[in-house]
Amino acid sequence: MGWPDLTRAALQAAVRGWYVFPLTPRGKKPLRGFTDWEQHATTDADRIAAFWPHQPYNIGIACGPSRLVVIDLDQPKPGERPPAGLAQHHPQNGEHVFRLLCAEHGQPYPDDTLTVRTRRGGTHLYFTPPEGLRLRNSAGHKGGLGWLIDTRACGGYVVGPGSHVAQPDGTGPYEITRDLPAAPLPAWLAEALTPAAPPSLSAADLLACLPSHRLNRYGEAALRGEIERVATAQRGTRNHTLNTAAFNLGQLVTRGVLPAEVVITALQSAAENANAEGDPNPPREIAAVIASGLSAGMKAQPRRSRAA
Repeated sequence: MGWPDLTRAALQAAVRGWYVFPLTPRGKKPLRGFTDWEQHATTDADRIAAFWPHQPYNIGIACGPSRLVVIDLDQPKPGERPPAGLAQHHPQNGEHVFRLLCAEHGQPYPDDTLTVRTRRGGTHLYFTPPEGLRLRNSAGHKGGLGWLIDTRACGGYVVGPGSHVAQPDGTGPYEITRDLPAAPLPAWLAEALTPAAPPSLSAADLLACLPSHRLNRYGEAALRGEIERVATAQRGTRNHTLNTAAFNLGQLVTRGVLPAEVVITALQSAAENANAEGDPNPPREIAAVIASGLSAGMKAQPRRSRAA
């Protein structure tokens, strides 16, 4: 597909209300400079028309802003075999597995929606989630719907129709095969994709899970206060709150009031508990924020002691 065609496809996606951003030419990764792709994604026709003609950029669709849940039914890679529980059914690909799942739930195969054929002969089924429900990505049979079935929702993106990908494991276009509006996500699928809410942990619960260290009253009170703030931080403030907490506690680590491993464990647990209530950040990202704040706090001028 040439540059004008890719520009046209990006504009058509935006007309559907999908937020698009550029992927590398003939690739699947966000273009350099667009690593924060969910923030850069747009439906602005003028921006798209001005940018896309520069190179044959593939099209990324940010599922969260676009209010999409895309079910990705993949083809197995060479040598890939189904897990033991599926082997008796001899599934050939993700579509076969998904049809088995539909039958198991007594539901029809939900193909009455916008459908895209992917470069390796797989299928993308586009749906809109129920109002107020923020689903996340899932992958395969570990936490997902099944073998060779991935989903992309908030925090995920898909390669959009009109793109052409050339990679060692497969080359080909992404083409619309059923041009319909994205249908509402069936209720049974919404339920299957909604993770169970973990029990909320209090500061006392989090302290009880820490490595066994005897803390003085000042250290325990400071730690309790910071993890309480992290555990109850609202969306949009969580990383800042976590970084500040790590900085403050890092000063106490330098003074020998708190052991670093206790601080790291407590903040990681508190942040993951907070993230369970909405849009979870990856554990690695949480750990990186803690490490940055802790390091800065340990190098800063220590704050004054308070009475223990």
